[in-house]
Amino acid sequence: MYCMIFMASREKALLLGAGIAAAVLSSQAVLAQSAIATGPGYPVRPIRLLTPTAAGSGSDVVARIISGKLTEALGKQIVVDNRSGVAGLLAAEIVAKAAPDGYTLGMVTLTQLMSTVLYQRYLMDRDFLPVSRVGSTPFVIVASPQLPVKTIPELIAYAKARPGQVLYASGGQGSTPHLCTEMFKSMTGVDMLHVPYKSSILAATDLGSGQVHILCSAVPTLHATLQSGKARALGVTSREPSKLAPGVPTVASSVPGYDMDGWYGIIAPLATPQDIIAKLNSAFVQVLKMPEVQERLLGVGAEALSSTPAGFGDFLRRETQQWSKVMREAGIKPQ
Repeated sequence: MYCMIFMASREKALLLGAGIAAAVLSSQAVLAQSAIATGPGYPVRPIRLLTPTAAGSGSDVVARIISGKLTEALGKQIVVDNRSGVAGLLAAEIVAKAAPDGYTLGMVTLTQLMSTVLYQRYLMDRDFLPVSRVGSTPFVIVASPQLPVKTIPELIAYAKARPGQVLYASGGQGSTPHLCTEMFKSMTGVDMLHVPYKSSILAATDLGSGQVHILCSAVPTLHATLQSGKARALGVTSREPSKLAPGVPTVASSVPGYDMDGWYGIIAPLATPQDIIAKLNSAFVQVLKMPEVQERLLGVGAEALSSTPAGFGDFLRRETQQWSKVMREAGIKPQ
């Protein structure tokens, strides 16, 4: 009987000891994994950079220009992964749910931020960690040649004299061109009628033929239309004049406070360690200061810029607040 009790006690002790050993080994494995992720060896494998649009789009091209030099700076390949769909929400969801280990990043754009605000899913200032801004692309308000206006003040006067008769095009409900013009309407008090298209390129085609009168879109999208004389540039939407739209005055010079820039930035999953964020930020800043990178970005209609993670975080908060207000005042809701 005593032998049976002794054997049972010994079995329990062995099981307890095995459990403790397993726990210690598991803890050591976690610590080792953490050391690999956050230590000086990071990165130890390729990094995936998701874009919210298809191959050949603006964010994809920007990501690929940067990724080559970033691969050199970090010593590991940056793999661009195009995940278009659901107005940018698909890419946002993948990044939000990825392991916060520095090996999944997202390229975020103004258009994608607007989608997250519109649908109230995966908000950029709440559900991710900012890494850095990487570029900006100004928008420009253009008029059909058939519309007898050449400046922003002339457009305001013309539209106010004809409420509801000026037709403005966009790439669809809640799109960047839509909200760009809605903000213009709100700040000037003009009444223009919205004509949504499936894309800004289709809208630009009809603008050239005079079927619609006004369009606000990114400079690269409108380049061919402007060059052919099928549109007249009235004002660039950035606060300061842009080298991508030489000679075009700012909208803000006629509408004080008007400020809208298309932009590109990098985000990471929410719990990504701060030392990884710092290392990534340093690499992006280094790459974006390279003259060859700046030149290549200008060639595709983007100006290179960078920021601290905190600076980009503040920027995302301001953008979220601004476009939430514009959507609310314009009564724009998900469809």
